[in-house]
Amino acid sequence: MKMYKIGVIGLGYVGLPLAIEFGKHFSVSAFDIDKSRINQLKNKFDKNLDISALEISKSKKLVLTNNIINLSECNFIIVTVPTPINKKNQPDLTFLKNACKFVSKILKKKDIVVFESTVYPGLTEEFCVPLIEKETKLKYNKDFFCGYSPERINPNDKKHNIKNIVKITSGSNKKIANEIDKIYRKIVIAGTHKAPSIKIAEAAKVIENAQRDINIAFINELAIIFDKMNIDTSEVLKAASTKWNFLNFKPGLVGGHCIGVDPYYLTYKSKLLGYDPKIISSGRKINDKFVNFVANKSILETKKKFKSKKLKFLILGLSFKENCVDCRNSKSIKLYNILKKRNIHVDCYDPIVDANRIYAKYKIKQIKKFKNNFYHCIILAVSHDIFKKIGEVRFKKQLISEGVFFDFKNTFARNKYNFYI
Repeated sequence: MKMYKIGVIGLGYVGLPLAIEFGKHFSVSAFDIDKSRINQLKNKFDKNLDISALEISKSKKLVLTNNIINLSECNFIIVTVPTPINKKNQPDLTFLKNACKFVSKILKKKDIVVFESTVYPGLTEEFCVPLIEKETKLKYNKDFFCGYSPERINPNDKKHNIKNIVKITSGSNKKIANEIDKIYRKIVIAGTHKAPSIKIAEAAKVIENAQRDINIAFINELAIIFDKMNIDTSEVLKAASTKWNFLNFKPGLVGGHCIGVDPYYLTYKSKLLGYDPKIISSGRKINDKFVNFVANKSILETKKKFKSKKLKFLILGLSFKENCVDCRNSKSIKLYNILKKRNIHVDCYDPIVDANRIYAKYKIKQIKKFKNNFYHCIILAVSHDIFKKIGEVRFKKQLISEGVFFDFKNTFARNKYNFYI
């Protein structure tokens, strides 16, 4: 294998683990535009609480920088920037465009650029490549080469990490595809799957999240239907799951920067090609609106017991998923805003997220201490392990007598005092 010096652009949930693992085998320069992020990582601290100080220390060949010029000697560059959506639920390629311009500043002949950000099929070669060609005057597949190896990171999942998840790889020609695959196999114990083309690798990634989105949407729709029938959804799922091939999904708030976003990339491209995708779009619509069902149901059940015009609610959990500090596209925050608009006093408590960042971005001030016998309703929106440790008894002390504990995630043992869906 050729001697490679690897550059990683973007040090979030995807880029940082990559940089650390590659830094155990190759010379790696890791870039992030956020200077404070670089300084924290140099001090062995990951604000996402995903990578320990010990793991960062093990990466002996890793250099952290916020100056793109420090990647000028790299000949294998990996791009791991966010690919969000805009207010119209269309792809926002701003980060990717900027990353391509960064790459263009340091790209040399024979260099390889690999993209890991989730995109629609074709985007790498239809958007990124022409932009790099324009900026550098270099020719694709002659002067420089590309690949696509989609990330499969599950934030704050200590079991499924970059080393033990099969990695899809691809390249702009057969030789480059083989080279890229060899490089990733150096760090991925679980092995790799070499896709026949970049477009196929892109499609494989985007349907992974779309499939999960659709499955959750089906269960969320069942929860709405069964609620009208006065049937306990969790008991229905428990009974159905006794069949060997029943897929065990549960109702939930689908947020974050993957499942709640990526399907829009696929539907966007499909519509450009003249086909309006029905199932994928319907799944997105159901999951986006499920938070309204949770809000309405919690208010309805609370008002059955209390006629107070000024209800007091507590939301437990603000991040988009359990045991994660990330609040991007969090439906808990949307739930907070819905309840506030309904003239409800709403407090929030999430001990694992950065309270200052939450206030700065969302203007939500979290409570620091519990107020006994204060709330008419508590909604356990995110099943953090720390909530399980604190325990149901402690939380219920915060409720006014006959108050509602809405444990729609079924975090605690089922009993007649809790409310489920």
